[in-house]
Amino acid sequence: MGREQWKKIWVGSAGNMVEWFDWFVYASFAVYFADSFFPKGNDTANLMNTMGIFAVGFFMRPVGGWVLGRVGDRKGRKAALTLTVTLMSASAILIAVAPTYAVAGYGGVAVLLVARMLQGLSVGGEYAASATYLTEASAPGRRGFASSFQYVSMTAGQLLGLGLQIVLQRTMSEDALHSWAWRIPFIIGALGAAIVFYLRRNMLETEVYAQDDSAQNDPDRGTLKALWAHRREAFLVIALTMGGTVAYYTYTTYLTKYLSGSAGLDKPTASLVSFCALFVFMCVQPLAGRLSDRIGRRPLLITFAVGSTFLTVPIMTLLKHAGSFWPALGLALLALLVVTGYTSINACVKAELFPTGIRALGVALPYAIANALFGGTAEYVALWFKKGGIESGYYWYVAGCAAVSLIVYITMRETKTIDLNRVKQAEEEGAPLPAQSANSSPSGV
Repeated sequence: MGREQWKKIWVGSAGNMVEWFDWFVYASFAVYFADSFFPKGNDTANLMNTMGIFAVGFFMRPVGGWVLGRVGDRKGRKAALTLTVTLMSASAILIAVAPTYAVAGYGGVAVLLVARMLQGLSVGGEYAASATYLTEASAPGRRGFASSFQYVSMTAGQLLGLGLQIVLQRTMSEDALHSWAWRIPFIIGALGAAIVFYLRRNMLETEVYAQDDSAQNDPDRGTLKALWAHRREAFLVIALTMGGTVAYYTYTTYLTKYLSGSAGLDKPTASLVSFCALFVFMCVQPLAGRLSDRIGRRPLLITFAVGSTFLTVPIMTLLKHAGSFWPALGLALLALLVVTGYTSINACVKAELFPTGIRALGVALPYAIANALFGGTAEYVALWFKKGGIESGYYWYVAGCAAVSLIVYITMRETKTIDLNRVKQAEEEGAPLPAQSANSSPSGV
């Protein structure tokens, strides 16, 4: 892969890393600031309230997916990507300066809620904008590899957050982390977003979008009316996302809390397990993405769904009794390697389903809906089962969601050979989706 192609991947991924750093540090540091915004009392109840606000961010993602997906289809991928990072920067600043319950009562909760709503809007558009950009900017036969860097950058953002958490845990007292030091990552996130804003202001549009005259001259492009014409693909995105997003959030954002709150590991050890497992997970994404360019998307998706359906219950059960670093790390790695079958290629699979004029909205809105219903509520559901004394019920919930997605993966068509420039034309003519010629010129930025 040439220098220009790597530049496209870097430009398309850098902002995504900062976006997801800000998104995930909320979940990672919730154990420290949960008591700051609510009256002292039941720690689990306060954490549930804080994660309830976390879930609100997910429910704003469909709104962000609709608004920013429309921007991406009507104004271009660059415009959407620039707007998402602006919203994320504003939300990080709000969380960093939010007053505690002792200072402003529930006023701090209100600020936290507004910030999470802005984050939800931002991330609701970021996923689709970056997925579309990376897919369209990729050379033929490299879309799986290039789009896998979406989860590389997402995971890198989370690793930076976890790494910062580990450093703070080892250099600051528990009291300092609970009282004020939890604000540090949000300040860093706001500064990082400002840098990425500059990078995205100088990025170029993808050729697939710029050269699609039919999409640019269509008054319905990027609208719900146009999306309704592709409702089958939209429902397919929701269904294929269901199992993947629940499993992903279970083994990423919830894992640290599960290891410290249920498995009995101390917080620093739990954070280190998550950090090491996520680092390996990040490294294997491009390998799996490249494999999908060779053998297709469906084999990887089916492997993920089969593994999650049948391994979730034993993995989660064994994790609860792991007791120390190495057993916990081994089980976490196994779980995340299974999830890789979904994360490494889901971005390009969704983008490949839609024509250029509705691609950003087509990916954004149904994906955001699925995340609001399943991903955003995963931690809350897990804590609900735990509070009810039936924590193992959550394991079966994750396995059940994966089983539903397995049915979808088995029945869906293969998308790796689709020509992105001819999807709409083929659909209008009632022909099968066109294959990408091996000699076609790559899309650029």
